[in-house]
Amino acid sequence: MADIKVFIVDDSAVVRQVLTSLLDSLPGIAVIGAAPDPIFALKRMETDWPDVIVLDIEMPRMDGITFLKKLMHEHPTPVVICSTLTAKGAEVTMQAMSAGAVDIITKPTVNLKGFLQDSRTLLADAIKAASHARLKRSSPSSGSQHNEVKPKLTADSVILPSGLAPMSETTDRVIAIGTSTGGTQALEYVLTRLPRNVPGIVIVQHMPEAFTAAFAKRLDSLSQINVKEAEQNDRVIPGLALIAPGGKHMLLRRSGAQYRVEIKEGPLVSRHRPSVDVLFRSTAQSAGRNAIGIIMTGMGDDGARGLKELHETGALTVAQDEASCVVYGMPKEAVKLGATDVEMSLSHIPELIIRSPSRALFLKGR
Repeated sequence: MADIKVFIVDDSAVVRQVLTSLLDSLPGIAVIGAAPDPIFALKRMETDWPDVIVLDIEMPRMDGITFLKKLMHEHPTPVVICSTLTAKGAEVTMQAMSAGAVDIITKPTVNLKGFLQDSRTLLADAIKAASHARLKRSSPSSGSQHNEVKPKLTADSVILPSGLAPMSETTDRVIAIGTSTGGTQALEYVLTRLPRNVPGIVIVQHMPEAFTAAFAKRLDSLSQINVKEAEQNDRVIPGLALIAPGGKHMLLRRSGAQYRVEIKEGPLVSRHRPSVDVLFRSTAQSAGRNAIGIIMTGMGDDGARGLKELHETGALTVAQDEASCVVYGMPKEAVKLGATDVEMSLSHIPELIIRSPSRALFLKGR
């Protein structure tokens, strides 16, 4: 297979140099050019258009969001945002994700080289996932210790399997959603179409820390329901969506008649923190057949095993279909594992959440 062609647009010469060297050292990825701003980039890319663009936000002559909107309208191309870990940067980056960017690479203000070297696996995954993205035109170093691949841990490292039978079915529902690449746009589509009286929702979106709070704030401003970054012991109540904080796992817990979330440190699970597998397993243990599990667009297989466990409790489990996914990775793995009752288009998921049927009622009505 041909290498994924990457073009870097960043006004920092240091960032361009470090990213170029690092990405060129990754198998299957080739940097074909770099530019300090979008104007130069457009001229350079005319003769050799890249498969993926790594884009900064704040640049001279044309900012990253304006450039991104222009790309999505004139020449849709997968874009990975390379942004700083700041509150201001997070808010602007969320605008970029809404405009069509498919993923985020974070860069600190200090020790940039060390950070990016330590994040080489995440960088490779982001580039590869972006290269598989299906976009629609919008309206107007070998031998180094950094080459080592860390073992891929399962949800066992955070939450052990339970031999207990799931609780009996009630009329209450909890909606558990897991997503990754393309998920910011997909979640915006779903949550903004929900009325205030929907069941409580718990969400894992693969996203770095410092960005989940801004993402939740943006969705809250657009939606009828309330949306917030989850905190320890937050109650899961109707009309509220809780988004797992970046860099921490989120688990669903039952306390008497109430559902609450536990925010927990821990290792990467399926190479992610927060992990969808962790959320789904805890939902299987705490809610069982009273839950609906939904796995949406994303690269990799995080969530597939957890959704299988949820499915085995009698919960209704759903995968976003291939046609509506930006990247049909996580849903595909869940389907292959036999973890899902149905695949459906993104456009049908809000209606499902509004109805919140039990598995038996859903299958009976098909």
